[in-house]
Amino acid sequence: MTAGAYKSAYAAQGAYQSMQTAAEDPRSREYRLFIQVTAQLERAAEEDEVNGTVGLALHDNRRLWNALMEDLSGDGNQLPKALKAQLISLGIWVNRHSSEVLRGEAHVQPLIDVNRMIIGGLALQQEAQSEVLEAVGGIKA
Repeated sequence: MTAGAYKSAYAAQGAYQSMQTAAEDPRSREYRLFIQVTAQLERAAEEDEVNGTVGLALHDNRRLWNALMEDLSGDGNQLPKALKAQLISLGIWVNRHSSEVLRGEAHVQPLIDVNRMIIGGLALQQEAQSEVLEAVGGIKA
């Protein structure tokens, strides 16, 4: 793995955890990180074979999902239990499917599709939050 690849892997490793302490609100950070990792997966999907680009993209995606599942499992997470269970189930599937991709038994595209669904949900949340802020106090997010 090149120095740049190591740097990217380390950046992704701490990305989700560090988002808890950054000034950006958690949903905005999740949205941004899912966009970044999904773009990485899309670039990797263009590769004809499993290589370092694919492996790094899968690794970063797994790290994001594992951190998300850890957060979902915590007592402080206020999402409805059914939604948390569904997201954790998706995270488990992401890990399993990623292993299949690495073995050459599956394609990256389903991972991209799942991430895009999550991005869509997060975008709707951000839009709704902005509308509420504008309605309540004329604040534009």
